[in-house]
Amino acid sequence: MSHHHDKSRRKFIGQASCAALGSTTLLSTLTNLKFINAAAAANSSTLVNGDYKAMVCILLSGGSDSHNMLIPTESGQYAQYAATRGDSTTASGVSIPRDQILQLNNSDYGVHPSMSGIQRLYNQNKLSFISNIGTLIQPLTKDEVWNNEQLLPLGLFSHSDQVQQWQTSVPHDRSNIGWGGKIADLMGDMNDNDKISLNISLAGTNVFQTGTSSVEYSLDSQNGAIGISDYKTEVNPEQFESARNKAIDNIIDAQYADVFKRTYIDAVKVSRDAQKEFSEALEAAPDLSAVFSNNELADQLEMIARSIAIRESLGMKRQIFFVEYGGWDHHDELLNSQNVMLSILSSAMEEFQTALDSLGVGDCVTTFTCSEFGRTLTWNGNGTDHAWGGNVMVMGGPVVGGQIHGTYPSLELESEWEAGGGGIMIPTTSCDEYFAELAQWFGVQPSELTTLFPNAGNFFDTQSGEAPIGFMG
Repeated sequence: MSHHHDKSRRKFIGQASCAALGSTTLLSTLTNLKFINAAAAANSSTLVNGDYKAMVCILLSGGSDSHNMLIPTESGQYAQYAATRGDSTTASGVSIPRDQILQLNNSDYGVHPSMSGIQRLYNQNKLSFISNIGTLIQPLTKDEVWNNEQLLPLGLFSHSDQVQQWQTSVPHDRSNIGWGGKIADLMGDMNDNDKISLNISLAGTNVFQTGTSSVEYSLDSQNGAIGISDYKTEVNPEQFESARNKAIDNIIDAQYADVFKRTYIDAVKVSRDAQKEFSEALEAAPDLSAVFSNNELADQLEMIARSIAIRESLGMKRQIFFVEYGGWDHHDELLNSQNVMLSILSSAMEEFQTALDSLGVGDCVTTFTCSEFGRTLTWNGNGTDHAWGGNVMVMGGPVVGGQIHGTYPSLELESEWEAGGGGIMIPTTSCDEYFAELAQWFGVQPSELTTLFPNAGNFFDTQSGEAPIGFMG
């Protein structure tokens, strides 16, 4: 492979980015308006014994350097890791000293010293890692990466393209329809509630939960359901507030002949009624504040736990939640930033699982992380740059915990999985495999997998019913 070494990382990035030109697809204006959240069509997925299942997606936006989240501890592998990442103790690298790594049971790997909560979850078999995962159209060798640009995901290394592809699992095209939204299209009718979407977001509008006929229902981490500003917020409203509330009610409850006005006002009416129903149910939810730390991520996960606690009163049998924790674009100050942010992430995930277990739903909820890309193994003088393959975490009772799934590659710069661009790892596991296994657990039938993930058949037999990776029980 030595003939590749003269190609710089910059040229590699340029080649990958050029493959994206001329491929933009625009959705229609009516789709983007998202006024209509139509009832999802019935599909072949069946509910077993009235069970409840939920998925919680935590997006680490910015591109997380997950090579410092999951670290080899075996002497030979650690030596490769330290040589490639550089010595942080002498301010000439970003490696974590071996004696500071928190060891994972029955493995040759450990986690960042700020991730004690994750260490406990792993050692309790409640969490696993999936190693060296990324966006792929099909499995790739090192030669194919260099010589077949058309096989690369569009806009590789681009924040906007890659964060979209992790949410759509469509790396060969630009789409505004997410795989969580597609699941809601397929399975939304399994819930009894026609006002509140199967998809609930703590991060506002997002691609992941946008379907063809379904959109997310947004919650605020502090106040829960979001209503019309200043509408019926006073216990004893003054004359002005009373008149305003009556005027809004008259507008919402009026009958309109024009189809567009009627469609719009119907959407507003459903939103008003959903907010009232959700807020009233949430008042009866258990107070979990003592379990959670005081930060935005913990607040979001606490609201999700409280929302899951009221699932029966809302008539929910399937739910997908979305959380975004940003700020991971660490071109500089990587080590200091990770010390803080990984601690927040680790504690919040452990607190969330503790809350779910206390509610008796720990075996019904799967929490998983994603980020638009991994980062370079080598450092740039103060941080690391955009790359490709990285590591993710999946947590919950349904998970085959206490394991590292997938293939943890050699971290040598000359290895077969290092692209020759300063420590850019070629993924050995695709997002399609990751997401398809989650979807199968959720109830999606094999016949529907390629509808959700068009390239899934390039990685595994979608009709077999078998788990493509094996991290779900």
